[in-house]
Amino acid sequence: MLKLRNIISTGNVNALRSISTTAPLGESDSWFSKLLVRKIEPTKESHSRMLSDKEIIYALHTHNVRPDSMAEYLTNYKTTVELIRDKKANLSQKLVASWTVQVGDMDQCVHLWKYTGGFEKIDQAKEDLWHDPEYLGLMKDRSKFLRSRHLQYLLPFSYWPQIESRTGGNIYEMRSYRLKPGTMIEWGNNWARAINFRKNNNEAFAGFFSQIGRLYNVHHIWCYKSLQERKETREQAWRSPGWDECVAYTVPLIREMHCRILAPTVFSPTQ
Repeated sequence: MLKLRNIISTGNVNALRSISTTAPLGESDSWFSKLLVRKIEPTKESHSRMLSDKEIIYALHTHNVRPDSMAEYLTNYKTTVELIRDKKANLSQKLVASWTVQVGDMDQCVHLWKYTGGFEKIDQAKEDLWHDPEYLGLMKDRSKFLRSRHLQYLLPFSYWPQIESRTGGNIYEMRSYRLKPGTMIEWGNNWARAINFRKNNNEAFAGFFSQIGRLYNVHHIWCYKSLQERKETREQAWRSPGWDECVAYTVPLIREMHCRILAPTVFSPTQ
């Protein structure tokens, strides 16, 4: 609250823009008065069960590649994808998307896999692959091309549209948020309304929150034809009555955020 007073007293317009709303601050039902009293009621259900279908789990693999080894790395990963696809009779995992980062964390690749059937299927897939000599050989070779890697298991937000593969000529934006612990339900409550402002242009690709890995992480993935279309689409959202209020409620929940612009690899199912 003291921080907000300082922003107002110093006239920091850019800071205020991120929390501006359609309601005047002097009104009794302004967003600020609502923000002070918004509470999350106790529940006997886990947040994950309230926000998602736990039978569908996504694995987000983030690989930081040696700058001189990107071509070899992509060839290796493409071969790995084909191997897993050929074993699909025994595995429940499916590649949804593979991207290289174009803006943001350079020399980085991001791969999104889908598992249907919950963690039992993940356990089964791991057991099958870790006894496959060809897969283990590909993993060993890939290690020579990597600087580091990270894995998160994610659950999809139930209020986001179903993921649909796109045809060629797109870029993707992954906006990642680190939330304050205990705020995931409030985030979901607000974004369940906010997503309605972004459905018309079909740019909403996927929305997830972390289940295992770095916790209280949220990833929103958007699809655009170009950076210019991204700019125009986002500006249109800000002109929609109600969007600014949804943003105002979610900004205080965020500890850190960043975005990456992604380009699909040649073997990515979504282009």
